[in-house]
Amino acid sequence: MPKLLILYDSLTGGTEALANAAALGAATEADVRLIHASEATPDDLLAADGVLFACPENLAALSGVMQAFFDRAYYPLLGQIEGRPYAMMICAGSDGENAARQMARILKGWRMKPIAEPLIICTHAQTPEAILAPKQIAAADLALARDLGAAFAAGLSLGIY
Repeated sequence: MPKLLILYDSLTGGTEALANAAALGAATEADVRLIHASEATPDDLLAADGVLFACPENLAALSGVMQAFFDRAYYPLLGQIEGRPYAMMICAGSDGENAARQMARILKGWRMKPIAEPLIICTHAQTPEAILAPKQIAAADLALARDLGAAFAAGLSLGIY
């Protein structure tokens, strides 16, 4: 079975729920590893056939924990994961576009291959209380994450990616 790494960060549970849904969708077609970005190493990416990155949007950018992972792993992986497929999910309070753009730029530097448009789930959290509150992701949005995981795993299994 192909190896799909789901690398995520989550402070209030929204992104973690999306990552878990994607893992559930992928589980029948791939060996799925779900790893928090704070615990991930470059070796985790080297061992994966594909990577699904998931993080919250913080201040219109990638979360600091995901950025710290990229800071730790960027140069050790440079030139070693070219052409490897990836997808991304962003759990956003507003639009998530800048966080997705920022991540895509980093992954372009690694010359990874996107297999889908970024999945951006907007929670519409706009007040300090709403931003910091635990997130409940709608069933329809969890289904989108599950479908992305399933499609990614199927594509890996079939050798499409």
